[in-house]
Amino acid sequence: MCGIIGRVGDGNALEPLLTGLENLEYRGYDSAGVAVQNGSGINVEKRSGKVEELKSSIGDPLQGEVGIGHTRWSTHGPPTDANAHPHTDESEDVAVVHNGIIENYTELKERLAANGYEFTSDTDTEVIPHLVQYYLDAGYDSERAFRQAIDELEGSYAVTAMVSGEHVLYAARRGSPLVVGMEDGEYFLASDVPAFLEYTDSVIYLEDGDVVVVDADGVEFTDLEGNPVVREPETVEWDPEQAGKGEYDHFMLKEIHEQPTSLSQAIEGRIDSAGGRIALADFEPGTFADIDSVQFVACGTSYHAALYGSLALNQAGVQSTALLANEYSVSAPPIDDDTLVIAVTQSGETADTLTALRQAAREGADTLTLTNVVGSTAAREADDALFIRAGPEIGVAATKTFSSQAVMLTLLAQRIAADLRGEPPADLEALLPELESMPAAIDDVLAESAATTIARRYRNSEAYFFIGRGLGYPVALEGALKFKEITYEHAEGFASGELKHGPLALVTPETPVFAIFTGEEDEKTLKNAEEAQTRGAPVIAVCPDDHPAVAVADDHLSIPDTEPDLAGLIANVQLQLVSYHAADLLDRPIDKPRNLAKSVTVE
Repeated sequence: MCGIIGRVGDGNALEPLLTGLENLEYRGYDSAGVAVQNGSGINVEKRSGKVEELKSSIGDPLQGEVGIGHTRWSTHGPPTDANAHPHTDESEDVAVVHNGIIENYTELKERLAANGYEFTSDTDTEVIPHLVQYYLDAGYDSERAFRQAIDELEGSYAVTAMVSGEHVLYAARRGSPLVVGMEDGEYFLASDVPAFLEYTDSVIYLEDGDVVVVDADGVEFTDLEGNPVVREPETVEWDPEQAGKGEYDHFMLKEIHEQPTSLSQAIEGRIDSAGGRIALADFEPGTFADIDSVQFVACGTSYHAALYGSLALNQAGVQSTALLANEYSVSAPPIDDDTLVIAVTQSGETADTLTALRQAAREGADTLTLTNVVGSTAAREADDALFIRAGPEIGVAATKTFSSQAVMLTLLAQRIAADLRGEPPADLEALLPELESMPAAIDDVLAESAATTIARRYRNSEAYFFIGRGLGYPVALEGALKFKEITYEHAEGFASGELKHGPLALVTPETPVFAIFTGEEDEKTLKNAEEAQTRGAPVIAVCPDDHPAVAVADDHLSIPDTEPDLAGLIANVQLQLVSYHAADLLDRPIDKPRNLAKSVTVE
């Protein structure tokens, strides 16, 4: 949701802090700020707007070896200078950055105000530095004051704080991510690894309830009561260059073009097409033999990948359903010991998905997480984890992670079905070679796509509809989501047959319809597309060159002829490109769409 960066080490902290904020801006870009120990106290610079505006507002460089920074996605209070982090007490002896929601902030604020502490912002965060100062005024040392303040917070949080005159950072987490980075006497605290990937690949992930004290001598991990806890370092396999835009104008375009690589990484060592088998190292044959039903929980783009996986399982003869994680508490189907709940979350930190995962575990389900982030909360809390290996994704609009999620869920569906039946599904032998060739097929699509022309031709339309059947349906939903979130134009996705049950009333000559053909009951999707076409809507067929829809449609986006299980995922690349080029023509802030953040860590 918001991005936190902290740094302790030799030399000036400002440059790594600003680098960290730029790397974390996908987590929020309503406002940004830094606080640095400058030798005579804490110096704070913050303002509404993006990190580049903060950088341009800093006059004389802030000096100091210790500092914290924050880039904000607004929850409590609008994006103003006053509401930007870091927040301090009145004397600026304590500075704090925070991600999450303090649910009892009103009660704490009233108590502190009654004791003479004055507030200058609308945020829940501001209670934290005042609360730390309250205990400092009561005679507590800094570490004890921080611990006492944290102990009184209710809700979710990742907090990093510093106290004037001390070469120390204090941090704690509950429900929001924090990770420590370490390299030759330089230490970082951040919401996510890309914040400091240029400086180190050695990391330690905090767990809920951890309190960390970081100084020039190292990092100390304890629980809230001060009892030591052991957290082992890990090496992150991401390449620092993956966190940059390289030759591309936007992260989103770069990440669209990275899909052949990310998919190759996802399937590497996991399929044996010659032997007709799936090899998931952590899941021996028979792992899923006792599962009666599967529930997927996810949000946003990950939900569309989950729906893809659920439909693939149903087609393989396994009872499955995909549920929105934020609705799970009120709409979850019955769970028993033979239920497998799969949480799909790119970051592994999505608050709604974590809540659903924990509910499922409490009710006795086996749990599995599909995620991109080793060491994430979801990966640690689930019984098992399967990683998509997509590498860092910086653009707020997910692209390569969706493809990798859907491919891995396709493999997982085949594997679960094989365990339950005692033999591989009949179509596995045909699927695996096509899956191996999928990265090359996407390379061809990227090289030859007509998406720029299509985006330009329909740029002034009133609305955009996307339709698909079977495994094309979640792709239609995802295509519409991509389009609306980065163009700000109205777009909707429908199951093909649903178009005539209401949405057809919205169809006009100014509402192009993108029809996705997967090779599965395509004649029905074509009929639905023609129904829109007879009402004046232009139809753009996403299908192979020799498909019958090409002769009927007004325009065509080409995909290779492949297995129905995979055709929609290649079609999705064409739709990503259309969305990107449409947004570019409209001069939208493609990597940072308004009101959105990459990782939603509050419910």
